[in-house]
Amino acid sequence: MKAETFPVRTSSRNQFLNIDRQIQNIIDKNDMDSGLCTIFVLHTTAGVTINENADPDVVRDIDMHMKKLVPKDANFQHLEGNSDSHIKSSLIGPSLTVIVENGQLQLGTWQSIYFCEFDGPRQRSVMVKLVQG
Repeated sequence: MKAETFPVRTSSRNQFLNIDRQIQNIIDKNDMDSGLCTIFVLHTTAGVTINENADPDVVRDIDMHMKKLVPKDANFQHLEGNSDSHIKSSLIGPSLTVIVENGQLQLGTWQSIYFCEFDGPRQRSVMVKLVQG
């Protein structure tokens, strides 16, 4: 199957957006029953992760501690002023692979896939590649 890309519009510098629905729509559109779904972020100041979806405080806590771990104003050498965003992106990572069975992403009861913005607001792109299997 050909890779598909969908847009993500962010509204703030640091933001975690649930993208389960967009990914599941691609699986449904392609009538995929079983295989692997790879999600790839096409940016150096954003990432993708899986974490809890039941309590929004979890992603707030992640965001808060990422800001403490890598503060924006830490005397970085990169002239654009977004070195913290590059570092956070490297810590989270640009891709995930999730199993698909019976046409559904195999996520745990409380899990969701989050697009992680570290340098917004921006118009972003997420690429999804499905591999039947």
